[in-house]
Amino acid sequence: MSTPASARVRPPREGRSNGQWLVDGTTPLNHNEEFKAEDNPLNVRERIEKIYAKEGFDSIPEDDLHGRFRWMGLYTQRRQDISGSRTASLGPDELSDKYFMLRVRIDGGAVTTEQLRTIGQISLDFARDTADISDRQNIQLHWIRVEDMPEIWRRLESVGLITTEACGDCPRVVLGSPVAGIAADEIIDPTPVIEQIVQRFIGDPDISNLPRKFKSAITGHPSLDVVHEINDISLVGVVHPELGPGFDLWVGGGLSVAPRLAERLGTFVTAEQAPEVWHGVIRIFRDYGYRRLRNKARLKFLLAEWGPQKFRQVLQDDYLGYELPDGPAPAPAPYAGDHVGVHAQKDGRNYIGFAPTVGRVSGTILNRVADVAEAAGSQRVRFTPHQKILVLDVPGDQVAGVVDALRELGLHADPSPFRRNTMACTGIQYCKLAFVDTKDTATATVAELEHRLRDVKLELPITLNLNGCPNSCARIQTADIGLKGQILTGSDGEPEFGFQVHLGGGLANADRDEPGLGRTVRGLKVSAEELPDYVERVVRSYVGSHDAGETFSAWAKRSDEQALR
Repeated sequence: MSTPASARVRPPREGRSNGQWLVDGTTPLNHNEEFKAEDNPLNVRERIEKIYAKEGFDSIPEDDLHGRFRWMGLYTQRRQDISGSRTASLGPDELSDKYFMLRVRIDGGAVTTEQLRTIGQISLDFARDTADISDRQNIQLHWIRVEDMPEIWRRLESVGLITTEACGDCPRVVLGSPVAGIAADEIIDPTPVIEQIVQRFIGDPDISNLPRKFKSAITGHPSLDVVHEINDISLVGVVHPELGPGFDLWVGGGLSVAPRLAERLGTFVTAEQAPEVWHGVIRIFRDYGYRRLRNKARLKFLLAEWGPQKFRQVLQDDYLGYELPDGPAPAPAPYAGDHVGVHAQKDGRNYIGFAPTVGRVSGTILNRVADVAEAAGSQRVRFTPHQKILVLDVPGDQVAGVVDALRELGLHADPSPFRRNTMACTGIQYCKLAFVDTKDTATATVAELEHRLRDVKLELPITLNLNGCPNSCARIQTADIGLKGQILTGSDGEPEFGFQVHLGGGLANADRDEPGLGRTVRGLKVSAEELPDYVERVVRSYVGSHDAGETFSAWAKRSDEQALR
């Protein structure tokens, strides 16, 4: 069965330094801490522009290349000739090509059509027409050369976009409701809070050296559309019976190899307080987070030691200087939070949510989306934490034309259940950590399932998430069917792409009130080639034996192992 969230994350052992700055001092205890202490990673921007862009890839020293570059949204890209069976045995220099993945930071997922077209043209000019929508509302480009970064930054910043702290041990992109400010049933618009956080704190050297990454999410929408249970901090819209609309504070979520769901601190936070509360939580992480071991350096480990009551007290007493009132928990989500389909805005116009296949698009497609939106009178597009695209502000008489035009690009407003609910990380094509292909495998699997299961009507959605390694960028532990990439041995004795199967996970949504982590079935692994067969088999087993109204997750948790194979 699934393991309780609190059982999977254990704090470090007592009696030795864990690198907590306000407990153990600031002496670096590993090389990651050393290079951050030697030179603030934000300073690497100047060296990229003045030295590396002129002298080329081979001029970049190790600590900048595999360390500080991340603070500017740059990761070295995987060499194309390195198989997945060699991922674990090679170092970063051997795995790295002389190209980069560039992550464009899009806080709240909100872009104008001008910004979207700028990204699209950068993709065409510098990234071989690549573009992926990540599940953090960012756009990722590939095949980037360091020589081109000054011009790329010039273009991005000319339209108000940045890559600062898109990666690294720092405050990464702030997830925001994709329908912020436009949804008719919105509880509170989080846009001003997100804007204040970005303007005041992103690029601030005082919080640019954290133990590890810090993920944030803020929503005021009742669909709970920012996966708030798996972020380091989340602010979720609620209505206080006396104080009115505001936010419920969650802390300490995260997945990877030691998954833990966030916990409520039980506090009510006003919109005016929210930026300072966010700043308080991130400074707690900076000052008390564990820095000795990288695999214990996320906020979830500190919360596991302290518990929510102590965390709240330290936040109030030492970082805010005032008490936060108790507040209500969010209500269960009334419907899906991916916003796919046509929906009325509060101003009488419409927003339309489109599903690309597992987030893979291109510069050409992004430019065309901008063209179609503008032709319909819209200048606003948003990305979602579910790898979807929304076009906002569409008049009623333009809806059908926008839907038809984007369908021709492979973007569907009425996708099949599996096209809508399948997610995949970058995978072996570009990622140095991956063991297996994810994007192409997922795309082929979706096409097969659309054909094979066309006779099956699913009353409730089934999510299918593919990840190329154990790090869970694609949230495998919170999917109905989560697939963790690994190398298997084929019948011929040769290595082949495969997956360990996790079943029955999920975040709070319209179909389940409580989040939970999936279970693994002993010895259940499938090859990439066998994946459509396996998913078809387990879906038909569910359809044939579940109780009325029972979710796949609930069915998977109660079923015996034979039904899940």
